[in-house]
Amino acid sequence: MVSKTEETQLNRLENQVDNGGGGAWEYLCLVRKLKVRRSEKVLKYGLSILNDPKKRSALGPEEWTLYEQLAIAAMDCQCIDVAKTAVWSSLDTLGLHKGFAQEISGEQKGCLFVNPTFVAYPLIADASYIKLLLNILANVLPIALWSRLDCMLLEAKGSWAEAEKAYSSLLEDNPLDQVIHKRRVAMAKAQGNISVAIEWLNKYIEIFMADHDAWRELADIYLSLQMYKQAAFCYEELLLSHPTVPLYHLTYADVLYTLGGLENLQTAKKYYASTIDLTGGKNTRALLGICLCTSAIAQLSKGRSKEDKESPELQSLAAKVLEKEYKQRAADKLGLLTSALRSLKI
Repeated sequence: MVSKTEETQLNRLENQVDNGGGGAWEYLCLVRKLKVRRSEKVLKYGLSILNDPKKRSALGPEEWTLYEQLAIAAMDCQCIDVAKTAVWSSLDTLGLHKGFAQEISGEQKGCLFVNPTFVAYPLIADASYIKLLLNILANVLPIALWSRLDCMLLEAKGSWAEAEKAYSSLLEDNPLDQVIHKRRVAMAKAQGNISVAIEWLNKYIEIFMADHDAWRELADIYLSLQMYKQAAFCYEELLLSHPTVPLYHLTYADVLYTLGGLENLQTAKKYYASTIDLTGGKNTRALLGICLCTSAIAQLSKGRSKEDKESPELQSLAAKVLEKEYKQRAADKLGLLTSALRSLKI
């Protein structure tokens, strides 16, 4: 999960490199650290480093890390445009041909997962181009990593059966390879086999129960299928391991509100309140959630004793904060908010 501060830092560094201010290697390192998907930029900046002898030699052992990052970025781009007259006229034993640094362009497909290790690669217009890059990698990367990259190339070419067979073979040698497990999930989603993706994700979680990215991915899949009870279970696991992350409190409350029922609504209201507490009262969605839950609970509690009914005090406070926020940030929408809050019968 990328924080706003990290995203701002990444965007600022990207603008700096785009404007010729340097920092290409720092940008690539930050992309790897944050695990974000900016393949076209990685290709552009990575190639600029590899084709500059001074910059490349300054990398030292990190040069091979850049080759790996560049190979994966190349697979992730649907279309690769390379000048036909300057391709591969010469190769040295460690670097790439200068013609490889021609302008790269291509339309990037939508990201299927929050974690890039789950990303499913689209079909590649020039798979042989990437194959040459991987052949170089084979000389400088460990066997296991090379094999994994070769399998990812099969994915990029759309050779799903071959890729699955290759991944299965690698898992026999190393059943605890997390990346390969996630790649299989990504392949299943890319082919539209959501039930298979769920099955493999559940098997993965049985082994790596502390992987919060996997729990989030599974929750997102369940939500897309309107399997809200299963999604709620996933967020309960996330809350147990990350109790101070506001996003998990908020999304869990949303799921419970969607499920409905008095007990779920009461619990949802508590988690909306905890979201407000964790964010210092600055989460507009949670404030609206408090108002909606209070209204729904009041409707379901009609005819019950006073002890069973909830006080509207929290809803009133949330409404006041919302009105204040709208006055400051969206005064033209204040009328809509006021009308919506009045329509909630407490």
